[in-house]
Amino acid sequence: MAIYDKALVKTDDLPIKHAGKIHSGKVRSVYWLTDEDNQRLCRHYGLADEELAVMVISDRISAYECIWQSEGGLKGIPGKGAALNSIARYWFTLFEENGLAGNHIVDAPHPLVWVVRKARPIMIEAIARQYITGSMWRSYAKGDRDICGITLPDGLNKNQKLDRLLITPSTKGIITGVEDIPEIDDVNITRDQILNNLELFNFRNAEDVSTYENLLTEGFNLISDKLDKIGKVFVDTKFEFGFIGDGDDARMIYIDEIGTPDSSRYWDKLMYEKGEIREDSKEFFREMLQDSVPDRDVLLNKNRMEERKALAATFRLKDEQMMEVSRLYIDLAEKITGSKLPLTDSPRSEIITALAALELIS
Repeated sequence: MAIYDKALVKTDDLPIKHAGKIHSGKVRSVYWLTDEDNQRLCRHYGLADEELAVMVISDRISAYECIWQSEGGLKGIPGKGAALNSIARYWFTLFEENGLAGNHIVDAPHPLVWVVRKARPIMIEAIARQYITGSMWRSYAKGDRDICGITLPDGLNKNQKLDRLLITPSTKGIITGVEDIPEIDDVNITRDQILNNLELFNFRNAEDVSTYENLLTEGFNLISDKLDKIGKVFVDTKFEFGFIGDGDDARMIYIDEIGTPDSSRYWDKLMYEKGEIREDSKEFFREMLQDSVPDRDVLLNKNRMEERKALAATFRLKDEQMMEVSRLYIDLAEKITGSKLPLTDSPRSEIITALAALELIS
C-alpha cells in the first residue's frame, strides 16, 4: 500500500451511527451516539447515564488556521493522529495515577479513535508558559510588559526561562456582554476578568478557578519532569477542562488533548543548554512552512488571511518534508510512552472493523 493511503484525512464521512450533526474540527471529528447506542454502551462500560461520542482523529496537518498538503499527494502526516492520541492518553493516565483529575476518555478501540464522555466545557484555553518565546516574546520585544494581567520585568531575553510558571488564559469561543473582553475568539484574559464573570466561563465559584490553575500547574510539572528525562524541554502548553456530573457531585476533568506536540512546544534539551533552539513539536512544521512559502508574512499577518487561504489551496510542500514531520511525531510518541506506536496500514477500514465490534457501524 502506498504511503499516501496510510494517512487518514477525511474523518467526517465514516458510517458511524450517530445523532445530530457531526462536528469536525481542524484534526478531529466527533459523532454523538444515538440514545439507543448511548444507553447500550453505558451499560457495556459500567457507566451511569452519560452522553457518549466517538471521536476520530485524522492525520491532517493544520498550521496558521489552514490545512497543508504535499506536492506528491500526501494530504496528511502518516502516524500523526496515532501519535497525538497515544501521547495524550499517556498523560491522561499519568495525571489520574498521580491523583490530579480524571479525563473524558472512556475507551480507545483503535489508535485513531476514542469513545468519550460529554463534559460541560470551561470556556477558557488554559495556557501555561515556562519560557518567554513565540507570541509572548514578540509582544515583549515591542515593549509590552503586561500579559494577562501579569507584569513582566525589564531585561528578559528571548527564550529565557521565567522565574515561575505563568498562567496566561485566553477565551475559548466568543464571550459576549463583557465591556473589557473583545467579542472575538482566543483573546487574552486576566484572572480578575475570570473571577468577575464566573458564569460566563462556566465556573461555579472562585474555588473552581483555583482548581483549574492547580491542575494546570501540577500537570505541567509532571509532563516537564518526564520530558526532561528524554531530553526535551517543556516550554509551554494549552490544556482544556470541563465538568461532568451535576450540582455538588460535579467534578472537573481534563478534556480535548493534553501535552501533545500539537498543543505544546518542546525544545531539544542539549541544544538549549548550548544556547541553540531546535523545535521538537508542531513549531518545527510551522518554521518549515515559513521557510518554504514565497512570502512568510502571509502566514504571520492576520490581515492577509484571504491570501493565506488561497496560498494553502495551491502551495505544496515536498513529500520528504511531510515525512520528516511524521518521523518527529512517531519518535516523540515512542520515547514518551516507552512503547512502539501502533501504526495502521488501512486506517479507514480498521476503524470501521473496530467500531463494528461495538455495534456502531450502520
